Amino acid sequence: MRDDPRRRDLAAYPFRIDMVPRFGDMDLNRHLNNVAIARFYEEGRVRFHFDLHHRPGLDRFRGFIAHLAIDYLAEGHWPDPAEIGVGVVHIGGSSYRLGLAMFQRGACIGLCDSVLVHRDEHGSAPLPPLLREALESLRLRSE
Repeated sequence: MRDDPRRRDLAAYPFRIDMVPRFGDMDLNRHLNNVAIARFYEEGRVRFHFDLHHRPGLDRFRGFIAHLAIDYLAEGHWPDPAEIGVGVVHIGGSSYRLGLAMFQRGACIGLCDSVLVHRDEHGSAPLPPLLREALESLRLRSE
């Protein structure tokens, strides 16, 4: 995740949200707390899926987190606004991996990978064609 230069370029992410850190998101060192940063990534991931659910035919898919990893690259600061970028980095048979990044003042301060598994009432299930098509359209962009 750290070695792909696209991951540190906000323009590579097809989905973005703005976040405003709260005073309570700081730690004792006056930096954004790692738990707060994890919540920012969660908000980006949830809003990404909220947007997907509003596309025709995708209102019923269910994805569950199978893996989550965060790399902290630099300190985050309050009250600087943050931007979270989200893009699809891999599509498998029944799962997909999202790449997320957090930016402040134009610099990438962290990366997050989330693997989500598509499920039906019986457990893991193949990605439906409409979901696969939507995910393809939201892949992390190349230079």
